[in-house]
Order: sequence, then C-alpha cells, then structure tokens
Amino acid sequence: MRILHTMLRVGDLEKSLHFYTDVLGMKLLRRRDYPEGRFTLAFVGYGDEARDTVLELTYNWDTHHYDLGDGFGHIAIEVDDVYEAVERIRAKGGKVVREPGPMKHGSTILAFVEDPDGYKIELLDPRRQD
Repeated sequence: MRILHTMLRVGDLEKSLHFYTDVLGMKLLRRRDYPEGRFTLAFVGYGDEARDTVLELTYNWDTHHYDLGDGFGHIAIEVDDVYEAVERIRAKGGKVVREPGPMKHGSTILAFVEDPDGYKIELLDPRRQD
C-alpha cells in the first residue's frame, strides 16, 4: 500500500495552479473537466503519479470559497535550503506566514507559506532532527 494523493478543494484553479507550479515548482501532471458534475480535477506533483504522492486540486465550478476548518494542519515539503526556498517563493509573490528558523522547542529548520486558498505548506530542511 502507498498514499496516492491528497485532495484540496480550491476556489480559483488558475491561481492555485500558478502557486503550485510556478511558485513551488511542481508539474501539472494531468487535468480534466467534468462538465456534467461542474468540476475540474488537476493533479500536481514533483514526480510521476506511478511512483510519487501528488496533490489533487478539485475546483467545483460553482464554489469559490471554502472554510478550512481546524482539523487540517498542513502539507510538508522537503527543500534543500529552507532560507533560499523562502526567498525564491517570496520573489515569485508567495505569501510567507512563518519565517525560516528553528522549530519551537526543537532544532529542525522550517518555514511556512500559504497557498491562495489559505492552506499552509511547511518547508522542511532535509537534515531535520526533531
């Protein structure tokens, strides 16, 4: 068994695709409209779906905002250098919501950015210790 994907409902598919592909550097793996159901699915990730876990962005044509609730936490992405990744994301218009630095009560270097819908993305150092 393996995890295939995580689904996120998005309010503006084009803004979300821009964030995940241009700002975070993922690839658009596939996209399909379902006119009968009035929704579009777009799958993005850093590698092929056959081997890697990806994100499914679900755009319901008639819904442009979702309440995120308090049960979902964040998506974590390992980056080579958290400080450099934050600067690259900021330069591309990404919203940084927690500057890079050590984890509270720990030593792992991390940062948080936010996608257009408010979902948090944690950036982690590959040498994490906690």
